[in-house]
Amino acid sequence: MPTAYVYTAIGGPETEAFAEVPEPVPGPGQLLVRVRAAGVNPADWKRRAGHLSPGEAPPPLPAVFGREAAGTVEAVGEGVTGFGVGDEVFGQPVGGAYAQYVLVPATQAAHKPAALAWTDAAVLPIAAGTAYDGLRQLGLPAGATLLVNGAGGGVGAIAVQLARHEGLTVIGTASAAKADFVTSLGAVHVPSGPGVADRVRAAAPDGLDGLFDLVGGEPLRELAPLLREPAGLITGADRATAAELGGSGIVRHRTTEVFGTVGRLAAEGVFSTSVTQVLPFAEAGRALRAVEEGHTRGKIVLDFDAPDTQER
Repeated sequence: MPTAYVYTAIGGPETEAFAEVPEPVPGPGQLLVRVRAAGVNPADWKRRAGHLSPGEAPPPLPAVFGREAAGTVEAVGEGVTGFGVGDEVFGQPVGGAYAQYVLVPATQAAHKPAALAWTDAAVLPIAAGTAYDGLRQLGLPAGATLLVNGAGGGVGAIAVQLARHEGLTVIGTASAAKADFVTSLGAVHVPSGPGVADRVRAAAPDGLDGLFDLVGGEPLRELAPLLREPAGLITGADRATAAELGGSGIVRHRTTEVFGTVGRLAAEGVFSTSVTQVLPFAEAGRALRAVEEGHTRGKIVLDFDAPDTQER
């Protein structure tokens, strides 16, 4: 039977385990995909800890971790068009991504460009998709000033690169340890932590046209007054606080069209996926610990074919 990495109860890392699971069978509109790589995201451990989005029902237990993957189509369900057995794809699986075989709705899958590595394609649905959707939502013109709060993480790093490609002036908050990384992406680095608003104000004395938040909480409250208009605030981390401040959550469009666009942009070199560490599937727990502790730079990916740890 295929193997998956699951959590057996709501709680801490002690609830995690590898488990054998039945190979899924694709239903109408679904693809059966053999996973080659899966992205690791903060939402993975947050769901295990019971932190769900408003209105989101807890999954049946045991639940498979993960929300994005890339792999090869093994079978297609009734009514699927545009995909066939053997196609290389990436997308958002139903029922978790840390598994050797997953089901992906055809409407939430895209063909992997040949130029992209599996480990890069695997992080496009969440990190690149969120960055792309957020910038479309803001709709800032070239020359505008954007603050990316949390520029050193997976979503933030891609948001910085896409924003620079669109001609925006970008300021990125991140820890001092990530200064060189954020600067290399094309942003003006501002150290996060107490007093961050004063440092951002010094970097953007005329104010901000947009705030792409990936941190939430008190840092978001501190930075929001720097915006010229409250509606220029979007967040992928704290919808409640953003709403209080006149902003909104990022509206995701998990479609073949959006995923195909970010795949093309990545293949063309418009942005790097900022994958900084690749771990074998056998080290899924280690990957989650690194993300849960919050000190990662860029993205961590699980490689289902790699026996050894790789660093980038």
